[in-house]
Amino acid sequence: MESHVVSNLVVLALAIGALALTGYVKRDKLWHSAFRRLARRRPFSLLVLGAYLLVALADSVAWRGGATSGEDAVLAHEPRSLVDRLFANTQEKSYSAPFAEKEFYRAQPLVHPQRHWLGTDILGRDVLYVTCKGARVALLIGGFTSLIAIPLALLLGVAAGYFGGRVDDVVFFLMSVLASIPSILLLVALIMVLPKGTLSVCLALGVTSWVSFCRLARGESMKLRELDYVAAARALGVSEVRIVWRHIVPNLMHLVIITLVLMFSGQVISEAVLSWLGIGVQGSWGQMIAQAKDELSREPLIWWNLTAAGAALFGLLLAVNFIGDGVRDVLDPRTTRERE
Repeated sequence: MESHVVSNLVVLALAIGALALTGYVKRDKLWHSAFRRLARRRPFSLLVLGAYLLVALADSVAWRGGATSGEDAVLAHEPRSLVDRLFANTQEKSYSAPFAEKEFYRAQPLVHPQRHWLGTDILGRDVLYVTCKGARVALLIGGFTSLIAIPLALLLGVAAGYFGGRVDDVVFFLMSVLASIPSILLLVALIMVLPKGTLSVCLALGVTSWVSFCRLARGESMKLRELDYVAAARALGVSEVRIVWRHIVPNLMHLVIITLVLMFSGQVISEAVLSWLGIGVQGSWGQMIAQAKDELSREPLIWWNLTAAGAALFGLLLAVNFIGDGVRDVLDPRTTRERE
């Protein structure tokens, strides 16, 4: 199956999952009330994150056809996303400043004057186009990596905290070993061993980022297993697996949501660091920043590549962190009582 078909199917699955989650939130009074409080406290952050999501989805839906005049004959037959089609026929020969009419160095007239809001890079690509393409990579890195690390940490942490004994010893040993290795060195080693690609970077980031939440889930599970309702369920003959599924895991969901929001930011920053080292993901904002470091020494200064990538990265992480702070306020009963 071709890559663009897989991408379209993933977008369809995400859309169905979002609709199902929306229906569940509307039916459940607790989560519906929590979301309404979050929307009242962080409306602008939710709108900003929604804009990033729309851009990422627009870059994920691709199909062939619809070529316009003047396009490369080979590229015209390649599957192109909505973002690709929106920025069709924007290629220049080299650098140009924002809203410029001439090339930055040779002062030759541009093919598309005053059309590039953020200028063009050394390859003549529209910087706004490249920045929009980076939104998909950032959300993929942050979201997919979190979906690898959090279930793994939750599984091991709950098993260690609830069952204890040898299970706890094995999990604690694994956490101690990974915590004793510098994360950046382990990341580089894993990425160099795994096949090159976005999936490998996500897998490496997920393997190295589950320890902290596993430690938290382990401690909370050890506390929850001693509570009265768990002892009552055990006395009534309820199986251990059912107790974990019905009583332990639901009481950890607020930690899961908060960790998901906060881990997202950390993974995006980690990918930017990897791109700075030259082993990041192709087309990411980190790669744009890494390439722009050489442009800062040019005369005259080429600033728009670094500014665009830095502003996009800053806006996404700031919105996610504000939402995370709002989620903590909504789900933590202590902060709710203080505000009331």
